[in-house]
Amino acid sequence: MANGELTYDDFLQRLDIQDVLVDAGYHLNKRDGLRYPSYIRTDSNGTRIRGDKFIVTGGGKCCFQPPQQKLYNIISFIKSFPEKFAEHRNGVSPDRLVNLVCNRLLNHPIENRPICIIQPKQHSRPFSLQDYDIHHFDVNDRETHKRFYPYFKNRGIDIFTQRAFAGHFFLATKHRTDGLSYANLAFPLVLPKEPDKVVGLEERGRPKMDGSGSYKGKAEGSNSSEGLWIANFSGEPLHQAGGVAWFESGYDAMAFHQLHRDTFRDNPELSKKSVFVSTGGTPTDMQIRGMLSATPNVNHYLCFDNDSAGREFVNKFRLIAKSMHINPEQIREIPLMPCYKDWNDALLGKTSEEYLDSIKDAVIPLSAPLGTKGSTAGEEEVNEQSTIHR
Repeated sequence: MANGELTYDDFLQRLDIQDVLVDAGYHLNKRDGLRYPSYIRTDSNGTRIRGDKFIVTGGGKCCFQPPQQKLYNIISFIKSFPEKFAEHRNGVSPDRLVNLVCNRLLNHPIENRPICIIQPKQHSRPFSLQDYDIHHFDVNDRETHKRFYPYFKNRGIDIFTQRAFAGHFFLATKHRTDGLSYANLAFPLVLPKEPDKVVGLEERGRPKMDGSGSYKGKAEGSNSSEGLWIANFSGEPLHQAGGVAWFESGYDAMAFHQLHRDTFRDNPELSKKSVFVSTGGTPTDMQIRGMLSATPNVNHYLCFDNDSAGREFVNKFRLIAKSMHINPEQIREIPLMPCYKDWNDALLGKTSEEYLDSIKDAVIPLSAPLGTKGSTAGEEEVNEQSTIHR
C-alpha cells in the first residue's frame, strides 16, 4: 500500500466474491440444492431471471456462470460485467472501475479525480467494394467452391443451399497497410431503394481451430443503419415479391431455406417469388422502414432469433409497420421450436441454453420413483428452508 492507496492484493484478501455479487444486484438463492451458494437476479416483479446465475466456489473467492466453467474473482468479475456497478460510465477504464467499486465496498475514501474519456473516432472511411478482392461462388465451376468449404461446414449448410444462394454471397479479402490480408465470407448490404448498390458487408470469419467460434461483424464504413442483405430470388423489383422473410443473419436465412427445401422444391413459384433479408444483427428502425417503404403491399415473415431480444424485435417491427399504416395481416411470424435459439441451431439440432435452463425444474431424474412429477411453483413455495450444503 503506497500513500494509503489499496492494491489489488488488498482487494483480493479483504473482499469476498459474494460481497461483489450482492453489490451487482444478485441475491442468495436459498432454494438451490447445490453444494456451494448460488446467486440469482430477479426482475421488478420479483421473478427470477432465467440463465442469470453465478455459483460460488469453495473458499468464497471465485464464482462461475453455468454452464460455462470460467472462474471469476472479484477483479475479473468487475471487469467482465462493468455495467452491473453504479460507478460504471462510458469511457472509464476497467482498472479505474475496479478501484472505485472495491474502495467503496471497503469504505475506503478514494481521490475524486476527473474521468478521462477517450473520444471515439468521429469519421471513418466510406465503404468501397474496390478495397476488396472478391472471390465468387460459380455454380458451374467446382474449383471456386473449395474456398467456401470452411465457412459453411460447421454451419451444416450443404452445397445445394450454397448453389441456391450463389449470387448473394462471396469471399472478400482486404489487404492491410502492414502487408497482411484477411478474408471473410461476405453478405453484401444494399438499400431497398437502390438494390444494385453495395453499401457494406455483413462479414463472417473462418471458425477457429478449437471450434470456439469465429469473427462476425460488418465491414468498416458499412451503412449499418440502413443496409440490408437482400437475396431476391425473383429477379423482379422488390414490390413485386411474393413475400419477404426476415432474419438476423445470412446464415440463418440459408439454414431456413435448407430446412424447408422440400417445400420450396414442391412449390417452384414460391421459391421464385421469395426474398430473404438479413439485418446483420439488431434490426434498426431505418432498415425496417426502408424495406416496408419499398414493399408496402407484400407479406413479411419474421424469422428472428427465438430469444428475448428476438421477441422484442418482432414487437418493434409490428409497431413500426403500424405507424406506417401497413396492414397488420401482412406481418406474420414463422414459429421456431422453443428448444432452438435460431434457424441455424435448428439445422444443427443444437438446443439453446436458455431453453434448457427454463425446463430444468421439470426434468425428472432417472433414479426417481415411478410416477414422480417435476417440481412446481407451488411446491417451491412450501419448501422455504435452505438446501445449501456448506
